[in-house]
Amino acid sequence: MTAEQKDRLPYRLREPFLSNTEAALFRLLTELMGSRYVICPKVALTDLFMIVRPNENVHFFNKIFRKHVDFLLCDPKTFTPSFGVEIVKPIAKNGMREADKFMEELFTDAGLPLVHIPSGESYVPADLIALFQLAVLKTGKNSALSAELDAVPNCPVCGKMMVLRIHRSGSENGKKYYGCIDSPSCAGVVAIG
Repeated sequence: MTAEQKDRLPYRLREPFLSNTEAALFRLLTELMGSRYVICPKVALTDLFMIVRPNENVHFFNKIFRKHVDFLLCDPKTFTPSFGVEIVKPIAKNGMREADKFMEELFTDAGLPLVHIPSGESYVPADLIALFQLAVLKTGKNSALSAELDAVPNCPVCGKMMVLRIHRSGSENGKKYYGCIDSPSCAGVVAIG
């Protein structure tokens, strides 16, 4: 091994970037969507979604970390996401894989249609259009939750962000409340209904 080979970083280009199935779907999406959408392949979920009240919902990060949606269709002017497209493996029994169910719930809760397309080497345009229409109908029934539910109060004493805490003793033992992030330096508290 030469010195140059030794000093080389251990990374190599992954080939191919898109599998045959992904490439076939990408070609058809490009043909069908034309200039209506920008098609972004393999978009990381952490680039698409944020976790509300991250200090309270740390365990939800692992559900989206290192995961991606196969394609994201965005408005060409604003790059606002319009559709997620996920290639799904067929299942013998009626139902979905747990990972597919989670993706469905994630996108539906965010108010973003997710199109589940069965894996294949080729795709029929009319079938894809029907799946896009179904995804829009599903999302229309479930609107995104109110932003008020996602808000964390600011401390009434110092104005900093508050953290969800649990009383560990006394008559309030086990009850949740918001305490100042600077506790114990700041005694700001907000009770939860």
